[in-house]
Amino acid sequence: MFASAELGHSLSKEHYKTAADTLRQKLLNMQFQLKERGDFPLIILLGGVPTAGRGQVANLLLEWMDPRHIATHAFAAPNDEERARPPYWRYWRVLPPKGKMAMLFGGWYSGPMWEQLTSNPDSVSYEHEVGKIIHLEKMLSDEGALILKFWLHLPKEQLKKRLKKLANDPRTAWRFDESDLWFLDHYDEVMASQQDLLLRTNLADAPWRVIESTDERYRNITIATHIVEAISHHLERESVRQKRVDAAPLMPSIDGVRLLDKLALDADLDKAQYSEQLEVLQGRLNGLTRHPDFKQHSVVCVFEGMDAAGKGGAIRRITAALDARQYRTVPIAAPTEEERAQPYLWRFWRHLPPHGQITLFDRSWYGRVLVERVEGFASRADWMRAYGEINDFEAQISTANVIVVKFWLAISNEEQLRRFKERESIEYKRFKITEEDWRNREKWDAYIEAGSDLIERTSTQVAPWHLVGANNKYHARLEVLRHLCERIEAALAATAKKRKNSSK
Repeated sequence: MFASAELGHSLSKEHYKTAADTLRQKLLNMQFQLKERGDFPLIILLGGVPTAGRGQVANLLLEWMDPRHIATHAFAAPNDEERARPPYWRYWRVLPPKGKMAMLFGGWYSGPMWEQLTSNPDSVSYEHEVGKIIHLEKMLSDEGALILKFWLHLPKEQLKKRLKKLANDPRTAWRFDESDLWFLDHYDEVMASQQDLLLRTNLADAPWRVIESTDERYRNITIATHIVEAISHHLERESVRQKRVDAAPLMPSIDGVRLLDKLALDADLDKAQYSEQLEVLQGRLNGLTRHPDFKQHSVVCVFEGMDAAGKGGAIRRITAALDARQYRTVPIAAPTEEERAQPYLWRFWRHLPPHGQITLFDRSWYGRVLVERVEGFASRADWMRAYGEINDFEAQISTANVIVVKFWLAISNEEQLRRFKERESIEYKRFKITEEDWRNREKWDAYIEAGSDLIERTSTQVAPWHLVGANNKYHARLEVLRHLCERIEAALAATAKKRKNSSK
């Protein structure tokens, strides 16, 4: 893959000046069109051999275009805020919105892949990292993002010459780093590993472009030309959304019985029993969140279910047991303009809690396969691929010690009608009922079908669904608290076991 970048490519000063003048104007024009059209972002990843000129390329593009609409991000070792969250959190938070551009030095290839080179991890770990990158870029491309990945290449002898020059010149010695010398000493081994990585992540919608960087004029004009052509191609399409064959339909069971149809909705529990057990469970939860090992974990609670099923009531019984500084409740409604300018999972990544904290989502990322599916806001191809993207998201954060607890609260059609009428008749509950709630009742069966499908397709080992029959609201609240305590206890026990095994 690197052979074509070791041919001695070069460009004369005259050719460079002529091409640069033309490309500069084109880049400015296309940046303006990108901003005006505002329906896709541009992500430029800059990787490559040390001293190959990533910084110079970034500075050149900032000079040739309007820097107000280009964000630049470099990724060093994670800071304390980043270490307290899943590894990809720091990449998601810097994604550019539609109409904007971002240049990432290494991006999601930097930290994880450098560790692969220097720490000799097992093959399973390596495969996992490669898979995460492929899934992320596929999802971003399917959401419409234009991803341009450049590997700036230097032959071994050229790298050696540049490092020697940097080290010997007092004006540039500060740019010389011991890691660069390590790269040179292990050049053949590193390049073999990087070639494997580039080939495996050379996706149709996010291909690698390997650029010979011995001659900076050739490097600069080649990269600028690639950017112009890629943006031009994207702008010429009717829609930047992935053109794909519509997904196959999900076939219902031939007898018409769905998963949620079989859930027991009623339970015997009176208010006196409820009050007694509530105090015990809330005390249990409070103690668990003050356990020393809880600082190594965080909790994400997801609440889904039918309207008026008691999600808010269950959430309030959880928060009543917690220190107000330890939790956050995130109600999910229709996306804002800022959120619509990003991939749909972005607004959930940004709310992930650090270790020692709890975030409760009143509605969640399942809107893509529930509300957006039923109401027709997402195409079948989009919500069908969302099952896999959601499972990947939850697997990633679970690996980072996030305890993902998902509740589906279910009530009968008759109980929902009773609660709706009660809300209309009681003054302080009227804010809970809207015309949209009444309209959604007309699509009861569609929501049951969509809910049954999402539970079946996203109830995984690391993030299983817990189904709660909620006709009796007292029973539902206690069941939510009990299950949450059990999940935290299991995680704390696993942490203690791991610590005990490592001390042997």
